[in-house]
Amino acid sequence: MKKAQFMEIEGRSFGYLALLGILGAIILVALGAWYVMEHHGHYVTGMNNAIVWGTPHIFAIFLIVAASGALNVASISSVFNKTAYKPLARLSGLLAIALLAGGLMILVLDLGRPDRLIVAMTYYNFKSIFAWNIILYNGFFVIVAVYLWMMMQQSMNKYSKPVGIAAFLWRLILTTGTGSIFGFLVARDAFDAAIMAPMFIIMSFSFGLAIFLLVLMASYRWTGRPLGDALFQRLKNLLGVFVAAVLYFVLAYHLTNLYATEHHGIEAFILRDGGIYTQLFWIGQIVLGSLLPLLLFYHPSWGKKRSLVGLGAVLVIIGGLIQLYVLIIGGQAYPLEIFPGKEVIESSFFDGQVAQYTPSMWEVLLGLGGMAVALIMVALAVKILRFLPTSLADEDVDPHHSA
Repeated sequence: MKKAQFMEIEGRSFGYLALLGILGAIILVALGAWYVMEHHGHYVTGMNNAIVWGTPHIFAIFLIVAASGALNVASISSVFNKTAYKPLARLSGLLAIALLAGGLMILVLDLGRPDRLIVAMTYYNFKSIFAWNIILYNGFFVIVAVYLWMMMQQSMNKYSKPVGIAAFLWRLILTTGTGSIFGFLVARDAFDAAIMAPMFIIMSFSFGLAIFLLVLMASYRWTGRPLGDALFQRLKNLLGVFVAAVLYFVLAYHLTNLYATEHHGIEAFILRDGGIYTQLFWIGQIVLGSLLPLLLFYHPSWGKKRSLVGLGAVLVIIGGLIQLYVLIIGGQAYPLEIFPGKEVIESSFFDGQVAQYTPSMWEVLLGLGGMAVALIMVALAVKILRFLPTSLADEDVDPHHSA
């Protein structure tokens, strides 16, 4: 196995400039959508006083969770000493920072009053899981940036393993914090579950690796650099394991809720009577987002075709967005039980009714803008700094390759 050589991409082709132009245009449109929501107020969105976390939050949480998972490739190389993944560690760290930046951009712009972020940064209520997460997000940026420095500065390479271990532990804590936002919300029947934290961790592995695999395929195809089958198949099989693990946690989550009588209502709503949420769960999350990708990844012939594997990764991303939509939006749409076990006189303000929500164009555009921010950061970084190995051919990265 040869030592990997890293080089910037030339970045002068029409395709590269067109990519920057498309991503830049999406970002400008997203900023325009933010201006409309900022100027007119959130009444132009589909959100209301029942659905307070809308589609922008779906994109934001997806990107934040995926950021943790994108670092998984670097963690495998440094923490678990898997040398085959070592050439990919730099790109893994870069993508992790970019995805987190894109997700946080959406959150900040969706606050309605972005200037209020200063209050959140200067005053901490340590009883709030949201305050914890601000510390975790900032710490993630710092630790991964230092990790990249250790990997890219030859004289500092000896410190990359301990910093890599710190980054690995930090990202597990970060994703646990994100999942705990929902696990600690006892008022919502769909959220109140200790399994949320580990489920979000394995979701991060799946979503992050799916994005990483697509970025890797696109980068090497568009720059004409070789990407060997050995490393590609490793990543594909690992992604399949993560997709199956997410499916297992979803099954465990729903079976646990079905066992507890107090959760029978929300389970009937999601699994049978929820209309669009039920359809999205079974068709979008389970079939398109889990079963079909597993078929594409592990089919004897389909699993060897990169186009179909890429399709499977795209489906994992779409399924992940749908999973968060069903969990977060569906969880808010289900009526609150203000006094459990008590008979109360209901008001005329939609008590006991399923909340209505239809995503607006402005919300979707803002979410897509966050994704575009993450991708344009990666596209610019690989042109400026040496993040990409010149070759990932089997003879260069596979320790078991025989000429």
